[in-house]
Amino acid sequence: MTDDGTGTGLTPATVQDITHQVDSLRDELVELVQALVRVPSVTGSEGAVQEVVAARMRGLGLETEVWEPRTADLLPYQDEVGAIESLDGRPNVVGTWRGLGGQGRSLILNAHIDTVETGDPARWHHPPFAAEVAGGKIWGRGSCDMKGGLATHLIALRAIRSLGLVPAADVTVQSVVSEEDGGAGAAAAVLRGPRADAAIITEPTRLAMIPAQGGSIVFRLHVEGKSAHACVRDEGVSAIEAFQTIHRGLIAFEAHRNATLDHPLYQSIANKIPISIGTVRAGAWPSSVPEWLEAEGRAGMVPGESMGTFREQFVAEVARIAAGDPWLRHHPPRVEWFGGQFAPAEVAPDSDIARAVIDAHAAVTGAKPPVEAATYGADMRHFLHLAGIPCVMYGAGDVRVAHFTDEHVSIDDLVTATKTIAVTVASWCGVAPAN
Repeated sequence: MTDDGTGTGLTPATVQDITHQVDSLRDELVELVQALVRVPSVTGSEGAVQEVVAARMRGLGLETEVWEPRTADLLPYQDEVGAIESLDGRPNVVGTWRGLGGQGRSLILNAHIDTVETGDPARWHHPPFAAEVAGGKIWGRGSCDMKGGLATHLIALRAIRSLGLVPAADVTVQSVVSEEDGGAGAAAAVLRGPRADAAIITEPTRLAMIPAQGGSIVFRLHVEGKSAHACVRDEGVSAIEAFQTIHRGLIAFEAHRNATLDHPLYQSIANKIPISIGTVRAGAWPSSVPEWLEAEGRAGMVPGESMGTFREQFVAEVARIAAGDPWLRHHPPRVEWFGGQFAPAEVAPDSDIARAVIDAHAAVTGAKPPVEAATYGADMRHFLHLAGIPCVMYGAGDVRVAHFTDEHVSIDDLVTATKTIAVTVASWCGVAPAN
């Protein structure tokens, strides 16, 4: 097909046919997101929803594989994945649409199916697993992050098939587990194959094209105090008060890193590499001075930073903070790494796959999308680091509501994302009428 001004290699008529077909599938797109949201899939419990995904892939005519990642295969890659939990009963589901062969380029469409916990359901205005539609949005845990993104992939392929078109090269849809705690599912999928010429992950990017993701590491601080009866608390040393010294120092460290580290796509972000404490546990009795404290948190990294180097810097900074305190100097805190470890990753903003998504979005909407970096870790890094597969992120939804009470995603944005993915598939892989 010749390009007639769309920038995609497709004729305006083909782009219009695809977008109109997606519009006709709007209700099916909403129904699919609802069906996925209504099956809880908190990280560690993805099995039931993957049965739904597999059935939907088979219904679309995709060659569908359901397989459980093996922990043993991932052990050599712990620096990329972090601590690896049991993956028994937690299958990946991979569907492939075989291409005709020829000049097209193969493509992986990736989405993770696991979600975070809901918190207290009573705080939700829309029940977290009801998948209610209100105000032009679908509400529920996973609607934004990122079951809506998986539905985008599947309905995009449905639209192309409904037009009687077939890709010239293979298109593979991956529904992977365990993203929220380190990405073991995506890592296993990348290592198992198939490989492809590029990959797109439909994380909630607000329809921005994301060629760079930040990194993050999860840490645990062990702080020692000295116990005493609360009535003579001055004879003890509160581990809570000792931790406050460390916390103030880490906030200063965060400010220093923000002032000295940068990335071209991070310039509009005030706190681009936050250090945040998420949980604190201390002491064993209300009327005792706490002699121990454990604090868990997350520290961000900019693209280009090394996880190993940053770990060394973080440990050194904690030691420096402790050296300035009379108690901590002789009772230094211990830093432990656990859970998800997300290395930064990036491709050139003008790489072929980045340009393909930009041009497809422009053909669909009439304007180019913003080009931004994500400050959070994602599975994008596995495609780049483990297989050298160029990968970008683009999708409906806003990460600001992804882990929140009343998570939601705009239906209009889902439709736009689906059109963009469908046009990208057609332009990247090439399409031809089915025999």
